[in-house]
Amino acid sequence: MSQLRIPAVYMRGGTSKGVFFRAEDLPAEPAERDRLLLRVIGSPDPYGQHIDGMGGATSSTSKVVVVSRSERAGCDVDYRFGAVAVDQPVIDWSGNCGNLSAAVGPFAISSGLASAPAEGVATVRMWQATIGKVIVAHVPMRDGEVLEEGDFELDGVTFPAAEIRLEFQDPAADDTGGEGGAMFPTGRRIDLLEVPGLGMIEATLIDAGNPTIFIDAGSMGLAGTELQAEVNGRPMLLSRAEAIRAAGAVAMGLVATAQEATARRPHTPKLAFVAPPARYVASNGKPVEPASIDLLARIFSMGQLHHAMTGTGAVAIAVAAAIPGTLVHRVAPAGPDGRVRFGHPSGTLAVGAEACERDGKWVVTRAIMSRSARRLMEGWVRVPRAQP
Repeated sequence: MSQLRIPAVYMRGGTSKGVFFRAEDLPAEPAERDRLLLRVIGSPDPYGQHIDGMGGATSSTSKVVVVSRSERAGCDVDYRFGAVAVDQPVIDWSGNCGNLSAAVGPFAISSGLASAPAEGVATVRMWQATIGKVIVAHVPMRDGEVLEEGDFELDGVTFPAAEIRLEFQDPAADDTGGEGGAMFPTGRRIDLLEVPGLGMIEATLIDAGNPTIFIDAGSMGLAGTELQAEVNGRPMLLSRAEAIRAAGAVAMGLVATAQEATARRPHTPKLAFVAPPARYVASNGKPVEPASIDLLARIFSMGQLHHAMTGTGAVAIAVAAAIPGTLVHRVAPAGPDGRVRFGHPSGTLAVGAEACERDGKWVVTRAIMSRSARRLMEGWVRVPRAQP
């Protein structure tokens, strides 16, 4: 029995990796598509290794992206992002990956889905179909190809590369309560979540980049300087984090029950914790000094502490820092230029958001950050014809 042979590109985007496909090369029926993509990644894997697939068995490397030419006015491509569970037969299509957003523009250009100049910077307007937002990628070009080599350094990525600037247009939900939902789904900048076994937890529930829950590090008995090894080896701590995330998901109206959040919606909302600046040593051994950052930030992804910071988490930090009354703003108000610098497990990152108050409502017009991307392998993935 021969295997299926499907065109694909394995790409790094920011601090994540994933398998990229053109929509036309995949089954149109969602359940059939998901069965195939699960097999591509190698999930579900009870061994937690992804030995028989393209996944990397972490939340940063167990990902798929599907891209198509856009029929939407003003956009070049549409895309969807799927977070693939390692040990469960689940692909969560509910949100976005800001890191892999940096790779969508280069993939679209190299796949012939978007046009670009031979030299200079290509502007690729991308419609993230799940969250209903426009993201604009500014992709450097040289000799008719995407420029991938450069001197832009991103903490969490070993080698320098060419800088790709991303603009998240209107990244927050509509705070007027329009059809896109509210930036603050509960109508409050700070909520009290009742979490079984933990009591009342203060939280900011915000829909920006992805639905995100911010809490103070101290709410979980943490300092905010923790690295992955200090968190991911503590099952009880991870269980408490999931309980907070699930309670926040219910409060945001994303699921009916906490059980549903855990079983069916592991990707969003994200849970992040913040703290004032403090000295720590990043995972690469480099010291991070308090004077170099405005706050500490850590985020959970698919049940584990992320090794750096999700791209959408960075967007949510930028938006929340720009709006008075949030937990993030309380720790570190954004500067006059809208920028905020934060420390994460792999180092530091600066992001910015343009926000203003209109008629008593906060409006965020865009968030800006820089990432890099690179094609790691291109060709075909092989999948057994008989799907489990």
